[in-house]
Amino acid sequence: MPLPMNSRWIALLKPLALALLLGALLLTGCRRGSGQAADGSNPPSRTIENKGSDTMVNLALAWAERYQKLFPEVRISVTGGGSGTGIAALINGTVDIANASRQIKPEEQAEAQANGTNPVEFVVARDAIAVVVNPNNPVDELSIDQISAIYSGAINNWSEVGGEDRPIVRLSRETNSGTHVYFLEQVLRKGNKQDKTLFSMDTLLLPSSEGISAEIRQNPNAIGYDGLGYVTDDMKVIAVARDPQGPFVLPSAETVNSGQYPIARDLYMYTAGEPTGEVLAYLEWIMTPEAQAIVTDLGFVPILP
Repeated sequence: MPLPMNSRWIALLKPLALALLLGALLLTGCRRGSGQAADGSNPPSRTIENKGSDTMVNLALAWAERYQKLFPEVRISVTGGGSGTGIAALINGTVDIANASRQIKPEEQAEAQANGTNPVEFVVARDAIAVVVNPNNPVDELSIDQISAIYSGAINNWSEVGGEDRPIVRLSRETNSGTHVYFLEQVLRKGNKQDKTLFSMDTLLLPSSEGISAEIRQNPNAIGYDGLGYVTDDMKVIAVARDPQGPFVLPSAETVNSGQYPIARDLYMYTAGEPTGEVLAYLEWIMTPEAQAIVTDLGFVPILP
């Protein structure tokens, strides 16, 4: 049975044997450094760890898949968990890129800097947040004021907004979701930083976009909100107006870019400091027409003209 190759064992080798061993190791290292592993394959030079927004996870996965076909020497690991989770991982130094469907908070920025990290922001796409109901719901239009009143608990029955005499079932993403934070700040609080309005206590907090979609399909009393890329044909999208008088606008790439649709936002990637190497190359590719075409394919809004 061969002895383990530890320091005590090496110390017992004769000088000539040691020289031969080191030479063999050096030769092997040179061969692998040329781009091939011992089995002749081409291993990735490194893995880019990418984590965060559940809204962005399908887009991030699609980007990673396409990029790895173009550059098989680079591997990209994509996971969700929410914008807050991704930013926390960036602060802790466990990811290369954090995905976020909201901007980093001042307290997160301060925590990162205290930890020796300077987050750098990249806008990589745009998104409309669609307000959705069951297809059997006769309500077609809601103003921001009405949506805020529904989610804060001031309006509790569909008859109060032109619908049937049915109780409203409120659906929301969980608090760690960037979509939840954006909807709270820009819809419930209408962009007023002094406003302290909160979601009604009986709002159902769901962990994923898929959870909201499933509940909307089966519950005629439900209302939810989600990124436009997650809306399917078996859900009804509500036209939304900034003012009670209208105009009431449906979400689309055109109405987001024109500024007509009132519930739209940027989607972000954050790096710990200015990116370099493979991370920089990947972010530069994301800004290309090829990568932005994937944005359109998945129902989001590209940032290129």
